[in-house]
Amino acid sequence: MSVDQLTPERAAALPGPDWLCAQRAEAAERFSTAALPDTSLEEWRYSRVEQLDLAAYTVEGADHVAVPAPATALGESLGRSAGTIVLHNGRVASVTLEGHLSEKGVRFGLLADSAVAVGGLSGGTDPFGDLTLAQGPDPLLLAVPRGVAVEVPFHLIHVIDGEGSLVLPRLVIDAAENSELSLVEWATSGNVEALVVPRTEISVGNAARVRMVSVNAWGSATNQLAAVSATVGQEATLRMSHVALGGDYARSRFDCRLVGRGATGQLSALYLGDGDQMHDLRTFQTHEARDTTSELLFKGALDDRARAVYTGMIRVDHEGRGSNADQTNRVIKLSDEAWAESVPNLEINHNDVKCSHATAVGPIDEDQRFYLESRGVPPETAERLVVNGFFEEVLDTIAVPEVVAVVRPLIAAKLGAVGGGS
Repeated sequence: MSVDQLTPERAAALPGPDWLCAQRAEAAERFSTAALPDTSLEEWRYSRVEQLDLAAYTVEGADHVAVPAPATALGESLGRSAGTIVLHNGRVASVTLEGHLSEKGVRFGLLADSAVAVGGLSGGTDPFGDLTLAQGPDPLLLAVPRGVAVEVPFHLIHVIDGEGSLVLPRLVIDAAENSELSLVEWATSGNVEALVVPRTEISVGNAARVRMVSVNAWGSATNQLAAVSATVGQEATLRMSHVALGGDYARSRFDCRLVGRGATGQLSALYLGDGDQMHDLRTFQTHEARDTTSELLFKGALDDRARAVYTGMIRVDHEGRGSNADQTNRVIKLSDEAWAESVPNLEINHNDVKCSHATAVGPIDEDQRFYLESRGVPPETAERLVVNGFFEEVLDTIAVPEVVAVVRPLIAAKLGAVGGGS
């Protein structure tokens, strides 16, 4: 089904409870009348959004969906999970959940099966978000009740192998008061052209703890327009870690709203680009309540003609007394043709705060390279060692050791290609 067939009438015909149908209808009307964003908008400045041709992609039907072999192998590599959902070209292929968690009221499955209504996208709404909300398949829900702590991570695995696929996944995470959960979201695709537009909404209740790790291991022809929006309640903590290795044009936006006193939001990302890849990262740390803390650490490395853009905003509202915010983005350029833009921003509406930002884009540290080469390390190996050490600080922030164990060989393989030319 082509994009021009994704009409409000088609959205209205999708099954679901009344509240979900109403959300879809509103989003479909907005999308049908909205202009797609372009680089004249600050949020999309430096992006490749104008190069995307939505008409080149189609949405698959709801035929029988099988579990693809890569998902099975990946699940085994990631180890034990509290529950696993596999999406094949955006459609649910399998759902598992440990029985004792179901008995405690934990939900991991289709949102449409829930009698509880959820809100629309809480931040970063744009026409692409409306497209996913209106025309995507049944959203997914991960909900952990009050006082329940799930120590083993949940897994959400995306596999795309359909040529020309437009994939519109939506996930809602609801961590109730004093609950705890971890989610690993892994995305991979074959050698096919595809566009994926995922939307994730996270609600972290008072005193709850949520850890989310997302890995972009897309194939080289996949484009991504992702957004994660989160609200963090009183004395609650959200830790989000992102690893961006794949894709042609891969965009991720992260909105973290600290809405309760004493809330904490920690964001980290590692991105590695080569060839003609572009990584596009946008962050918003918003302090709406007093005594809140946000920490952001992003690190990237680029070779060949790869490009990267990072723009970040720390915003402290008028009620944000005692806020403490930090924002750091550093990029290593491994070739003269690589290009990176890093733009930190501050908007402070209270004078009793501590806010800082740091950014740097430059070549590899020549002193470190010389030290290694002077001890007999070949130049290409020295470069890889320096970059690995550069990334270590971010890898240390990933709260799921099994993910780090799987990610390290992928970084090593990509760095093996980096330096070899492409």
